[in-house]
Amino acid sequence: MAKIQTGLGRGLEALISDAAFLKSNHDKSSKSDNALLNTAEIEIDKIEPNPYQPRTEFNQESIEELAASIKAIGLIQPITVRPINGGRYQIISGERRYRASRMANLATIPAYIKETDDNGMLEMAIIENIQREDLDPIEIAVSFSRLIEECNLTQEAMAERVGKKRATVTNYLRLLKLPAEIQLAIRAKKLTMGHAKSILGLESDKDKLKIANLIIEKGLSVRDAEAKVQKMNGPKKERPEKETIELSENYFKIIETLGKYFDNNVSIKRDEKGSGSITIRFSGDDEIDSFTKALDNCNL
Repeated sequence: MAKIQTGLGRGLEALISDAAFLKSNHDKSSKSDNALLNTAEIEIDKIEPNPYQPRTEFNQESIEELAASIKAIGLIQPITVRPINGGRYQIISGERRYRASRMANLATIPAYIKETDDNGMLEMAIIENIQREDLDPIEIAVSFSRLIEECNLTQEAMAERVGKKRATVTNYLRLLKLPAEIQLAIRAKKLTMGHAKSILGLESDKDKLKIANLIIEKGLSVRDAEAKVQKMNGPKKERPEKETIELSENYFKIIETLGKYFDNNVSIKRDEKGSGSITIRFSGDDEIDSFTKALDNCNL
């Protein structure tokens, strides 16, 4: 198998052409996602693609097969659109069906019509794609990131919207921390999610690229990759246990004396050189007052 080509140096944009996020800063409308949709036959030339489309690649052969089916029996499942200026419409979901319908030379296309603003459209488009389309892991990760950043959702809220566990969401988002070359290999299906998780166990990008190339060259399984990563990280260094310092009787006298006034909330730390600290924890002003009176009377 071919090696990962290093030196792309263009970040996530090198992988996903539309990954420049399209944030709209106005508030999301209060319209319900469960509102009834109007259905209509819309002239296909009055429909525009979705500018928020999370999917960046469409399988041409698959679209051609769908176009042939549409020519034979028509489009069974309508697309979903929203009305925009000038009597035109913009796709919320169903771009693959839209492309196949154009290829099949349809003059009109059945569509559900839904009123929504830009943020609502973005959220619906991303969630619809995550739930129904065969996105690659990087596209899913970018979609999750867009939902969080552009729709102002927390990871918990976003996980609920897409019907995923938060741990699953976190694992996808971690993919975006990988070097661009490795993200590209994941998109090309040279590396799996399991491989990616093992690679993330390494600190430096250099080591991540090294193990990624090795996985591709040798066809390593996820378990083999994990073993290689563990070996590259080396054995965990155990911290040497600190030697216990024996305190003399004088220290215990201090603890006992002060403890009378502070409900025994007194501790002493001392190192091997004799330096240290005394910590007193008090629960209220009355303890301080009692102690200062004892100081004044030299009655410690």
